[in-house]
Amino acid sequence: MNAPKKKPKPNANTAAPKPAAPQPDATTAAQTALDNKMHSLDRARDDNLLPKIGASTYTVSRQAIENLPQGDNTPIDKVILQMPGVSYDSAVSNPNFHVRNEYANVQIRINGVVLPEGVSALGPFLDTNFIGSMSLLTGTLPAQYGLRTAGVLDITSRGFATPGGEVSVYGGSRQTITPSIDYGGSVGNSEYFVSARGNWNSLGLENPTPGINANHDQTQQGKFFGYTSTLLNESTRFSVISAFSYSQFQIPNNPGQMPLGDFPFAAPVANLDSTTLNENEYDTYAVTIAALQKHGTDGDAQLAVFSRYAEVHFVPDIFGDMVFNDVASDVIRQSTLTGMQGDASYIVNDRHTLRTGFAVSGEQTNVSNVSTVMPGDIGAVIGPPFTVTDKTSLLGWNIGGYVQDEWRLTNQLTLNVGLRFDQLYQFVDANQFSPRAALVYKPFTDTTIHAGYARYFTPPYQAQATQSNIALFANTTNQPDQFLNDPVKPERSHYFDVGVDQIVLPGLMMGVDAYYKMARDMLDDGQFGQAVVLTQFNYTRGYSEGGEFKLKYNNGNFNAYANFAYNITRAINVESNQYVFDAATFAFLQNNYHYTDDMQRMTGSAGASYRWYDTLFTTSLIYGSGLRAGDFPDFVPNSQHTTAYAVINAGVAQDFRWSPDYKPLTVRFDVVNLFDQIYELRDGSGIGVFAPQFGARRGYYVGFSQKL
Repeated sequence: MNAPKKKPKPNANTAAPKPAAPQPDATTAAQTALDNKMHSLDRARDDNLLPKIGASTYTVSRQAIENLPQGDNTPIDKVILQMPGVSYDSAVSNPNFHVRNEYANVQIRINGVVLPEGVSALGPFLDTNFIGSMSLLTGTLPAQYGLRTAGVLDITSRGFATPGGEVSVYGGSRQTITPSIDYGGSVGNSEYFVSARGNWNSLGLENPTPGINANHDQTQQGKFFGYTSTLLNESTRFSVISAFSYSQFQIPNNPGQMPLGDFPFAAPVANLDSTTLNENEYDTYAVTIAALQKHGTDGDAQLAVFSRYAEVHFVPDIFGDMVFNDVASDVIRQSTLTGMQGDASYIVNDRHTLRTGFAVSGEQTNVSNVSTVMPGDIGAVIGPPFTVTDKTSLLGWNIGGYVQDEWRLTNQLTLNVGLRFDQLYQFVDANQFSPRAALVYKPFTDTTIHAGYARYFTPPYQAQATQSNIALFANTTNQPDQFLNDPVKPERSHYFDVGVDQIVLPGLMMGVDAYYKMARDMLDDGQFGQAVVLTQFNYTRGYSEGGEFKLKYNNGNFNAYANFAYNITRAINVESNQYVFDAATFAFLQNNYHYTDDMQRMTGSAGASYRWYDTLFTTSLIYGSGLRAGDFPDFVPNSQHTTAYAVINAGVAQDFRWSPDYKPLTVRFDVVNLFDQIYELRDGSGIGVFAPQFGARRGYYVGFSQKL
């Protein structure tokens, strides 16, 4: 019988077999691949199709927004205030910021497509949640940027290949409650992202008094943003963007106003309390954009169509407004705009890249002003009130196109030259050829020098440039001092800009920029009357000159930035919509250069954040030397300015990882206006200013957000 075979002993020198490495989930791998392709197309659009050659550029990343006090709850206009050359104004100015002290004149683009502006609404119609990154372009812009040229807010929306999002509730002082939700993900070859926010508080607009709380200032706001993008093949994608905003504002009351003593006609009111007024405004904005993008080895192209509806409705307190103003205007501004934009690039060789494009839009505006007035004049009323209806409708067109060549003269020197043509059919018909040229020189890897020239053609906002039938108001309490009502023209300007960006040390970037603009038919706007809507007009000539300094520092978990700007903007001779000015102011402006009402000589911003493990500490600051003020008979118009201010915000946020199966819960505490500075943006005087406006006093806010 054979002995059983012994089981061989394991060799001590032979290593045990390693377990197989975990393989990535097929779904996760597909999502990552899709995300990479989407980002590649984003880069192709930004670098090849719509580059920013020669412009002064400042970019705020998604992380930088989240590192601000209030984080994602920071309104988009307050994020923009942290950029160089951007000054703070009241919401009535629409928007409540100015780029290089210009009236509005800011273009917004989302994923390379122009977002049509609204019609003088009181708050921003976009929310911060959807922003992936946002760049402010100023100075001498390449030829693809037309129409609104003080600055371009170039926004790239967030993308989510891997499902994720956040649900949040945030609130605090002045009855603030603002819930929000955003979520994104992918299905097959498509990415999607949606966000929504509600906002209820008792400080919808700036307080006309220095008090902590305003009287009659409740607001209700809702915003929605949706984005979907589908890869049709490896180099082509189709995207759809939709946004909607609806807001209700009470107009805050200015206490202590004296009745004019004319209304009612038979027994005038002598002692009505102005805090009992009940004026309101309702704003609506809706837009849809569809874009097809194609990327190739020798060029890129994008074609987009868009449609936008916007409406502003100001509802007066007829009795109260008649008591204090002798006129009560119910104003509706409606606008429907539809258009198309196309851009294309072609790489000729390693030295030349040609670009061309077009944009065309048609806008139907309907403006209605139903005014309650009395016969006679202020202080000399001769009869009971009656209504005057002034309506204007117009279908206007903007048509533009451009060609340009990016010429790489050497590896360090690039010349970008272009020619743009714009045709306007509006209250006036006008057109212009606009040459653009910029040199960008990189003598060293960390140094970039740019210098450029741009000719600009800026049409007025059609709804704000609407002409009034002033003859209807003859011999009434709303009769103008002068019966001049020339149509508003497009602004034409020459712009020069030079700047240097330098990486001083790893993580430390510094930039300086200087510019000069001289304009003919210079555009401006203002609130002329009790209705909180803006009216545009032209100055015959104007100029703007200034400089900016910017600094950014990043070192691991610590980030900091600082910006400072100096500017002087002056103009002379009102030449359109003259009827909105009183006789003394109009006579002075015709022959005297003066500071424009949106000019602030010095503007600054700064901030810092530090993440210590799961805790974020953050602070920010805005500084202003004061907007213009002054009226006859006490002062020359706009010769004064409000008091300088510096407002500091601070916050702390803590991530709580309460379960390994769920993403963290973030709890934050923020203080706005940490030192409770009382600061006045407008004192009620100056050109196109109707009432005082103060910045918000100190407020405390708490937020809870759960990542999904």
